[in-house]
Amino acid sequence: MRQPPKERIAIEAKKAWMLSAGLWSIFPVIITITLFVLAYFLQFSYWYGIGLLVASLIEIILTVFLIPTLRWKRWRYELFDQEIYIQHGVLIVTRTLVPMIRVQHVDTKQGPILKKYGLSSLTISTAATTHEIPALIEEEASALRDQISNLARVDQDDV
Repeated sequence: MRQPPKERIAIEAKKAWMLSAGLWSIFPVIITITLFVLAYFLQFSYWYGIGLLVASLIEIILTVFLIPTLRWKRWRYELFDQEIYIQHGVLIVTRTLVPMIRVQHVDTKQGPILKKYGLSSLTISTAATTHEIPALIEEEASALRDQISNLARVDQDDV
């Protein structure tokens, strides 16, 4: 069996994923507060709100603190002359080999949260699907994009 890839994504990825999950966790909190307000005005049991509050707290602990750390530990990649080796997953670890000859184009993208931490994601497109290496340092993502593009071009010229 092949060894896991050696390269890791940027450590700042954990902060970016925590911030993103924290922003999404605002919605369950708003719904919980709304349920408590409705329970007060409509005179029904507060136990529904308490149950939803417990569920919201568990969701926040998992998505904001636990999952970003696990995701960062599992995300790895490695670039070879003939292929790109990607590993990711929290509970189920997926290892993917993308042959250079199948690469059609390579993009970098950056949203507001990634920009705040100086990160970019690299997207590798083939005819069948798209693969992403998230949260690389901007300069590293650009250099990797150019390197993959050159390697893919060389492979296609050989055909």
